[in-house]
Amino acid sequence: MPVTDQIADFITRIRNAGTAGNKKVSAPKSKVKVAIAKILKDQGYIEDYKIIDEGVQGTIEVSIRYYRKKSSIIEIKRISKPGRRIYVPAEKLPRVRNGLGIAIVSTSKGVLTDKQARKMKIGGEVLCTVW
Repeated sequence: MPVTDQIADFITRIRNAGTAGNKKVSAPKSKVKVAIAKILKDQGYIEDYKIIDEGVQGTIEVSIRYYRKKSSIIEIKRISKPGRRIYVPAEKLPRVRNGLGIAIVSTSKGVLTDKQARKMKIGGEVLCTVW
């Protein structure tokens, strides 16, 4: 069955792998998923990610980070959905857990964290929040 929201599927796979205690999770590759994985790695939420170029689309394999046998990602939630897109200007970008978490935003300059987008003074579509 085809998936209508690829980003929500990717986020759900990461959330489920962390809850189940799996070391790695894989998903079909796309540019946005690679950008999200890069941000999660830079912010310390995942160990690493690897791109496997096999087949038509390829896959992205994410290594989940654990601390004291619990996933580093406490909550990861999809905000903007295909049925209801959420676009915000730079001044109204969400602050996740009063700055302890991050919001991942798709902007005209690429996929950025809320802090980077606020610093560059550009808004965009809020893809998800992580803490």
